[in-house]
Formats: sequence, C-alpha cells, structure tokens
Amino acid sequence: MELRNIAIIAHVDHGKTTLVDELLKQSGVYRENERVQERAMDSGDIEKERGITILAKATSIEWKGHRINIVDTPGHADFGGEVERILSMVDGAIVLVDAAEGPMPQTKFVVGKALKVGLKPIVAINKIDRPDGRHEEVVNEVFDLFAALDANDEQLDFPILYGSGRGGWMADVPEQPENSSLEPLLDLVLKHVPKPSVGEGPFRMIGTLLESNNFLGRMITGRIHSGSIKPNQAVKVLAQDGKTVETGRISKILAFRGLERTTLEEAHAGDIVAIAGLQKGTVADTYCDPSISEALTAQPIDPPTVTMSFIVNDSPYAGTEGDKVTSRVIRDRLFKEAEGNVALKIEEAEDKDSFYVSGRGELQLAVLIETMRREGFEFAVSRPRVVFHKGENGERLEPVEEVVIDVDEEHSGVVVQKMNERKGDMLELKPSGGNRVRLVFHAPTRGLIGYQSELMTDTKGTAIMNRLFHDYVPYKGDIGGRTQGVLISNDQGESVSFALFNLEDRGPMIIGAGVKVYQGMIIGIHMRENDLEVNVLKGKKLTNMRASGKDEAVKLTTPQAMSLERALSWIQDDELVEVTPKTIRLRKIHLDPIDRKRLAKSKSDG
Repeated sequence: MELRNIAIIAHVDHGKTTLVDELLKQSGVYRENERVQERAMDSGDIEKERGITILAKATSIEWKGHRINIVDTPGHADFGGEVERILSMVDGAIVLVDAAEGPMPQTKFVVGKALKVGLKPIVAINKIDRPDGRHEEVVNEVFDLFAALDANDEQLDFPILYGSGRGGWMADVPEQPENSSLEPLLDLVLKHVPKPSVGEGPFRMIGTLLESNNFLGRMITGRIHSGSIKPNQAVKVLAQDGKTVETGRISKILAFRGLERTTLEEAHAGDIVAIAGLQKGTVADTYCDPSISEALTAQPIDPPTVTMSFIVNDSPYAGTEGDKVTSRVIRDRLFKEAEGNVALKIEEAEDKDSFYVSGRGELQLAVLIETMRREGFEFAVSRPRVVFHKGENGERLEPVEEVVIDVDEEHSGVVVQKMNERKGDMLELKPSGGNRVRLVFHAPTRGLIGYQSELMTDTKGTAIMNRLFHDYVPYKGDIGGRTQGVLISNDQGESVSFALFNLEDRGPMIIGAGVKVYQGMIIGIHMRENDLEVNVLKGKKLTNMRASGKDEAVKLTTPQAMSLERALSWIQDDELVEVTPKTIRLRKIHLDPIDRKRLAKSKSDG
C-alpha cells in the first residue's frame, strides 16, 4: 500500500481538529452505528475544556488503495516546539485558513517552517460559509505571505480548495456542489504530495514525540527514515552529537490506524510508527541499527523566551490539599516533562527548593502548571520573566513579539495608547470588515505579560490578540508595571462577611467569605499604589441590645475571580501564586510584614 504523510497546519481556531474528524468519518474509520466523538484528536482533559490542541497527534486513513498518515498540530505559538518537530515527519502540508480572518501570526510561523524544510503546501480556505467571509482577498493574502517567506516557484504554485470542515466538504470553487464531500481534498493529497523520501541502508528513525504508556513504558513516535524494523530487533540510540545513549531491543511496534493503534510485525521506511522497549532515548535522538555510527540531523528548535520559578510551597496550609509537595517529586516531574517537550528548559536553583522553568510563553507554562495541579502537586510559582540574551557587543537583548490585535474601531485608540506605554511600535492599521480594524505591533515580551486581561477590560471583551516571537533586539528601557497595591491579610483564619463588607471601599476583593486565609496572603486589590494590611477575620460585635438593621444580612460584591493565567500575569516580582489541586492563592514572597519592611528599607538604602 502506497504511503502519503501530511500535516494539517493553521492558526488556532481555524478548524484543524474538526477537519480531521470529518476525514476520519468519510474515509470509513467509524462503523455506521458508532457514536462519534467531536474533536476526537483532542484527547487531553485540558484540550477538551479549552477547545485547543496542545499536543500534536497522528492518525491515518485509507483512501483509494493508499494509506494517508495525518498529523494534527497545535495552533498556539506557545506550543510551536511540537510543530517544528512534526514537520520532519511529513512530505506535505494542508494549510487551513479561515475565510474571514485570513492568515494569522501562527499561520505565518508554521508555514515559514514548512516552506523552509521544502514542503509543498495545499491551501484550503475553511469556513467558506461564514457571512463575513472574503475568500478572494484571503487567497491574495496567502500568496503575499508565501512570497514574503521566500517560497520557491514550485511552492508558490499551490493548489487551492474552498469548503467547510464542519460541513464536511471541499471543492475547487467557493460554492458548495450538490454531491459535496472531502473527496477533492483527499484526491489532491494523493496527486500533489510526493511519496515519502526513503534513505539507503539499515533502520534509522528520528524520535519526534515521546509519551508514557502504563503497560508498554516509554513510547517514541517518528517516521522511519530507512530500512525496516521488527519486534525484538536490537537497536541503539544516538544523541545529536553522535554519542550512544543506550542500546536495547524493540518490544512492540504500533501503527496509527484511525483512532486505534495496531500492533505491527514489521514496519518499513516512510511509515509513521511508535516503538516501545527503550528506557532513555528521547525526542530528537536517532534510533538505529547497531551498525550505524552517525545520527540524523534534527530540526533546530527556537529558544525559550519566558521563564518562571517553581518553588516548594512554604505557606501555613502547605500539604493540606496536595500529596506531592517535596522538591524531589516536583524536580522529577519537571525533568520528565522536559524530556518529551523540547521547547521547555529546566534548571535547578542553588537552594534545591526551586527550579527555573523556561518556555515559549505564559500559556505553555500555565498549561504545565494546570496539568501538575490536577496530578496532585502543590507548589508556588513566581511572575513570568523574559529570557535576556547577550549581543555580540555585550549589549542586553530582549525578545520582541509580533502582536496582531483585531478590535472594534471605537476601541482602537485605547489599544494603541496602551501598546505605546508598553514600548510597542505600530507597523500597520487596516480595516478588517464589520467596523473592525487590525492593528499590528512589534512589542517587547516584557510589556505583553499581563496585558491580555487589561485588553479584554479596555475593549469590553471584543478584542482578539495573537502573538508570535519575532526576534531579539536591544533592551527597550523600563516599562511601567501594575499601578495598584494589594490588600494583605494580617492573620490566619477564615474570612468573615462583615470584615469584607467594611473593606469594600478600600478596593475590590479577590476572595469571598468563609475562605481560609493566612498572614501575608493577598485578599484584594487596593485602590491606591501602596500595599495595605487588613483584618478579614473581624466579626460584628454582639450586644444584648436590639437595633434597627441589626439583623440584616450583609450583601457582598461578587469577588473578582483570579484564573491561573490572570494571576500569573497580574502578580509583581515580590509576590507568588500558590497552586494546589483545590485552590489558587496569591501571596507575598515574605509572609511576615517585618521581613517585608526590612527588605523594602534595604532596597531603598541600596
């Protein structure tokens, strides 16, 4: 059976996973009476809740005597490390573009990588039935994008299809034909995507995805570069520098067939398979016959731009809600994560109780934190900081991102003003239809930390912001931080409605009544710039005198809930987010007010 290997790449929410659903349905993967799950490829709990793809996943379908291996890739730039590795496994790519939004930053990022490794793309204009669709302009924008990314003549001569992934059809024209299906897309894949290029010699394969299986142990997915492999065959693992990592035997070979994994007795060059039986080999290593001495070259991965500290929890409530609290178990979990996620970098601090975790963006780190807390971990994390580099002349370089903000015209002024305050340079302002404008900026990553929630407030929730790492540039100077102080609990206990009610004129609360608090924990936002210690445990004085209004219930304003992402971006350098399986709390690093004053005094003296 002939093979074709393709990736589906697009910006977040442009319909990649939904299109894969329809391809699986129409190629006969499901039985007629089988209950079909929506977005079947998004298997993780967080993926299902957020409606985004975080981990790349492979599947395959049979079509007209061919096997088509399909890889569904993430749409967020924060998970770009996944996409970069995937592209080495495939020979073609379907670039999915929204008929209304057009090519967005993530499209640009992934397409740039795909063109660089020589893939010939198929462009599919999705969601053609949107009332605000503008497919002709979008096709021109895609062509301009390809040209700007130095595509060669062959890549610029890309085929175009129009359709709706959710509707389950694609066609050469924007109008839906009578007998509509995804057949034109699948036929085009067979015609346009070349057969897998196969190397000479014995078995070789680059590890692309790493996962852990309860029964089979470590499993490595990749495309076989040359030769063939059978169970119980001896293999060795080579690092990128050619050193032997380990030798061992393959216990099992699994192939992706629809949503199932099938055991194979033999796999050949060009196929995408998962192998089990090795203990140390990881992503970007070469798995090969023992006679091979040179490793295959893996795609380079862009460096991390944001770092934060993961610290052992030392609050008064430490260990009361989570069962994984020690530095050893946190360390093992972080290093295990870094094995399979090459975009993450973990360093142990000198005190052994904290770890520096660097990644592509706040979202990637927030997803890691959320995953760990669901597994029972309890720890504290610091505010995200950017990773600075040193230039050739010793100058300080910082990461700058390309920011695209789609917003209603009436709110564009405040967006431009806020981005200027954050040292953002405006590159473009153009109408994007329906009284909306598209603003494009180059802004330092430092200035964007915490801006998402502020943008939502400024634009009444109508803005859509997309970010993409652009380059390292000379340091742009100081950027102002949070303008408000915080309200801090001065004692340990449970918050009381009466105390919270009397503090409401000081600023909005972030906790409600009956919440466990401790000294140094942040319970609200102060109206002024300074921090203020308050008593939230103070109940109403009881007397034996009746008074009018005495028995009235206290009506509290609903507290401002702090989601994990908002908390991470909102805190200052002297604050932490305490994360447990049940609760997210905000606190000062130094819980004792005397320690905080002493530290503030030493800073002002210094």
